[in-house]
Amino acid sequence: MAKDKKVFTTPNVRKFARELGANINEIKGTERKGRITNDDVKNFVNNQLNQNNQIENLKNEFSHSDFGETEVKEISRVKKLAAPHLVNSWQTIPHVTHHDEADVTELEEFRSSLTDINTGEKKKISPLVFIIKSLVAALKKYPNFNSSIDQINEGKMTLKKYFHIGIAVDTEHGLMVPKIRNVEGKKLNQISLELKDISDKCRKLKIDKKEFFGGSMTITSLGGIGGSFFTPIINYPEVAILGVGRNYYKQVLINNQFQKRIMLPLSLSYDHRIIDGAEAARFSNELKENLGKNFAYKLAI
Repeated sequence: MAKDKKVFTTPNVRKFARELGANINEIKGTERKGRITNDDVKNFVNNQLNQNNQIENLKNEFSHSDFGETEVKEISRVKKLAAPHLVNSWQTIPHVTHHDEADVTELEEFRSSLTDINTGEKKKISPLVFIIKSLVAALKKYPNFNSSIDQINEGKMTLKKYFHIGIAVDTEHGLMVPKIRNVEGKKLNQISLELKDISDKCRKLKIDKKEFFGGSMTITSLGGIGGSFFTPIINYPEVAILGVGRNYYKQVLINNQFQKRIMLPLSLSYDHRIIDGAEAARFSNELKENLGKNFAYKLAI
């Protein structure tokens, strides 16, 4: 990596450059020995702005309507509110996405076998409920995933002792991410009811604003729509997000024989400042184990 050039200037000029968002190493000084002054910083910033304006003018030389019929439509309020949050997350966090797939054959068999002990009717519990419980078990083993970088105390991070899982809810107004609180102490039936309740509240715009904050980690699922692997954006200030695709059948070699198995695509995006690739792979393996046959039957209804 190339070293920064030696810069001759005062601490006040350096501070002035930082405040204007200018890289002091890119500024050419006009004083003796190339010393940089406040005027040099101002001229540098003005030149940058002029270059950006020229580029913008080239972009805007033609409008979309010059090429055919167009329509101007208002962006939904929810998407407008989410946009700065998403931009901040993408620009602030160094995203890495780990793709994997879990064998959920036994889990699906178990899920389809569930019946109400009183009525004998089949229970309908979404796979997402099992994923939520499995994710919390993995978070307990790998606490770095249940953390946030401390913005006040530099070089430190906050480890959360609670387990509040964010669920991305698709609505006609846009995507919303409310939290299911204290998941570790709840049974599948309770989580299932809460999941339906917060989803309905989001779609009817009746959910409390506070429910969008204070999360451990978020799950975003495309299972009901379709698709496999993707790159979900981390829900800042969380440090990881789990993307879930639609499950599918796959021939898997087990004990030297191919078997038809149900596979669930997983896309784990994580903050590389806190989590490295090896830890992400271990977390993914733990999650797959939790979703497999060794874990599904242990979950109390």
